[in-house]
This record gives sequence, C-alpha cells and structure tokens, in this order.
Amino acid sequence: MAELRELSRLLKELDEQMITCMRCGMCQAVCPLYAETGREADVARGKIVLLERLSQDLLKDPKGVKQRLENCLLCGSCAAACPSGVKVLDLFLKARAIINGYLGLPPAKKFLFRQVLTRPALFNGLIAIASKFQGVFTRSAGSEILGASCARFESGPLKDRHFMPLAKTPWHKQAPETNEAAGPGDAKVAFFPGCLVDKVFPDVAQSVYKSLRYHGIKIYMPANQSCCGIPALSSGDSKGFVQLVRQNIKLFAGKDFQFLVTPCATCTATIKEIWPMMGQYFLSEEKGKIAEIAEKTMDITQYLADRLPLQAPSGDQDKGIKVTYHDPCHLKKSLNVHAQPRALIQSNPDYAFVEMNEPDRCCGMGGSFGLQQYDLSKKVGDRKLKNILQSGAEVVSTACPACMLQIVDLLSRSHSPIRVKHAVQIYADSLPE
Repeated sequence: MAELRELSRLLKELDEQMITCMRCGMCQAVCPLYAETGREADVARGKIVLLERLSQDLLKDPKGVKQRLENCLLCGSCAAACPSGVKVLDLFLKARAIINGYLGLPPAKKFLFRQVLTRPALFNGLIAIASKFQGVFTRSAGSEILGASCARFESGPLKDRHFMPLAKTPWHKQAPETNEAAGPGDAKVAFFPGCLVDKVFPDVAQSVYKSLRYHGIKIYMPANQSCCGIPALSSGDSKGFVQLVRQNIKLFAGKDFQFLVTPCATCTATIKEIWPMMGQYFLSEEKGKIAEIAEKTMDITQYLADRLPLQAPSGDQDKGIKVTYHDPCHLKKSLNVHAQPRALIQSNPDYAFVEMNEPDRCCGMGGSFGLQQYDLSKKVGDRKLKNILQSGAEVVSTACPACMLQIVDLLSRSHSPIRVKHAVQIYADSLPE
C-alpha cells in the first residue's frame, strides 16, 4: 500500500509539471532522434502526451511505455529550445523511475547499480581484472592515432563498435588519494574524475592535476569515490541512484574546499542539477548537503577559464594544428558552458581553432542509449562525423569522456586520422612540466 501511495504521489507531481507544455513543436525541430526516425513518439511533445496517460497505460501496456520513454538520448535539446521552460529531462527521468518502480528492474541492472557501482573497491577490482584480459576478446581497430579497439568475435554488444580499451593503470591507482593542506589565501578544489576518466582516460585526469598545480591550486581527491549516479537514474533505478549519491555526500559534504571540479560534462550536470532535482528521495539533512555540493560544482574548463588567468589567443590563428570543438549536450544545453573550453583551446599557441558546423549538435552517445541502441546512435553520430570532417581539423576536442568515446568510434570506423583530445589536455600541453 505504501508503494502505491508513493506511485500516486509521483504521478501527481508529473501531472503538475506537464501543464506548461503548449504542444508548440519546438522540440521536434531540434530533436536529433526525430531527425533520424521521423516518429512523433520520439519527440518530447509525444512523450509528454504519453506521460499524461501514464496512470492508465501502466496497467494496459507498461512495457510499451517503458520502451518509448527509453527511446531518448536525454541530450536536453528539447528543454533548451522550449519557450515554455518545460523541464523535460526532469520529467523523463522521474517517469523512468516510476515505470521501473512498477515493473521492477532487470536482475542484471539491479546487480550492477546496487551491488557493483555502490561498492567502489569491488567495481575497481572487476575493472582491473577486465583490463588484464581484454586482449582475449578485443583487438586493435587499426588506428595507432586513435588507439581504438574492436571485438574479436562477430557477436555480442561490441561486435560493430570501435571503442577505447580500458586503461592499463586507472587514475585511482596513479593518484590513490590527495588532500593537500591549504594555507591562508590558498585556493583548494575537490576533484571528481568520474568513472570514464578514471578507467578509460586517466591522461585527462593527469592534465587536470597538471593544470591545477601549475596555478598553485590545492587538491582534495578522496579515495573510493562512487559513480555520480546518472547511469542508474537514467535506467530508472532510483534506489541505486540514492545509494551512490549518499556515498559521495559522505566524501565531499562539509569538507574544506571552495569548488568541486570534474572533467566530465555529464558528472557536472548530474551533481549540479540532477542531485538537487531528485530531492524527494533524500532526507532534509541530505538535501542541505546536496545543495552545498551542487553550489560548489563546476566543470573543469569553466573553473580554469573563469577563475584563473589564461594566455591570450595567438594573433595568427591560421598557423598551428587545426582543432575544432564539439559541445557536449550536458555542458552547453544544461549548464550554458561553451565559451570556456574554447578559451582553453585557444590559449595554446600551437593550435589554430576552427569552428565546425553545428558544434552543439548531439553526437548520438546518450550514455546507455548508445549501448542499447547502437545503430540509431550511430546514425545520429554520422551527422557529427560529417561536420568534423568538413571542418578540416586535425584534432577534435570536447569536454566529455562519453562524447570522446562516441567520436573515437565515428572516426575510427571511417578510417580518419583525426585525433580526439579533451579541452583540458590541450590546455595542459601548453604548460611547462
């Protein structure tokens, strides 16, 4: 009975949030998924109509409702373009939690989100084992520049994909824990690398450390950090999400630092916006701690560009390595951070910046969407690939490790020699050792 009352409360909350939708269709014009499928059900407007009937359709066709809700990149293009200010991502994430609370989470996902991700030591240990034996199941995709791998076998979820291998030494092994003492007037930040940077792109974390230390910034990075929780929440697992947030609260709330920085656009948006948005799942004391952490959270590119002195762009931007930039959806559309990563890139005199067409068009990754619906993800990504190639760039930069994975796949499958780098890597390359 208590679960039914909670379900009723959540449905009422959704109803109240959907009132402002005018069905104007602006979401249709910007939805990258609709551009590929042409299905009204794939647009925010269509999903909102679905949500209005959610209480009835839960009983009639719950699996159909679940499928249509999950057919979304969660890129935020619709929310950014909505003239009524409908918080579309809020609606969809809460609706996914409702439908999975009704249907129940698949056992494999429940085990991953609640038993593995919530135990950092176990998660790290499993990834360490996987990294040692990944050569049994994968092989080089043929590009030394990108360093991508592909599956050895013509079956399984990775059979058509080019992907970055797990790092031989993850970041948490290179820098197990850091808590540098700050004197009077010293700036100090907490560092949240995120799962992909830790386990796939530790060089990005190294660039963050190099950049912060060059500017004399003290660093707090506690051991045993947990996932930010967005994989669990986007899959509708509110319980796993709450566990992960609570573990991170214990590590960061009330600690001595001015800002929490992360090189992952998705982690930044999750901590800053989604943790507070899901406040109904937390105790009052926890809400206060979440608000404190969210207020301090900044993307690393924003922190470096807005709070520290950068070298002015080179006067001759036609010389140097040509680099273009892809705007991560969660960074530009959710947090309005777009000038800062470009400022970091342009501060390196060895690079010449060129803007691609549609730099903020979604690359098609969409987190778990890219894993579960690879063919459609790839179709969305092909438009991004075309824009990258037409830019004439030798390097494509971004500020999201998930976008880096997608762009590596797009470029590797097209046999392109273009390299992929995080904006903070380009900035750190300009700093003395």
